[in-house]
Amino acid sequence: MNKIKDNFNYFTKQHKDIYEAYANFGKAIHEQGGPLDDKTKALIKIAISATTHNEFSLETHIKKAAQVDCNRQEIEHAILLTAPTAGFPTMMRAMMVLRKHFDE
Repeated sequence: MNKIKDNFNYFTKQHKDIYEAYANFGKAIHEQGGPLDDKTKALIKIAISATTHNEFSLETHIKKAAQVDCNRQEIEHAILLTAPTAGFPTMMRAMMVLRKHFDE
């Protein structure tokens, strides 16, 4: 098991009520927060994860994007769109996560 999953499992066991409240909050935002479709929400989360330099969440959101039928080109486009606002180095760092995910 990897360190991220170990840490997540620790948190959910030690702080079950906090995690459940957090999970319910996230679910409410996804389901009741507005009109965006699942694919658009997934691509936005990729861009947010990329610009916050959170490689672990970026990897997670790349996996989740694939589950809602985002293809590699769409995911890469979301990452490319971060460059003008967040900077070229930020975008390139995210691109490395994407390429690692696809074993390139």
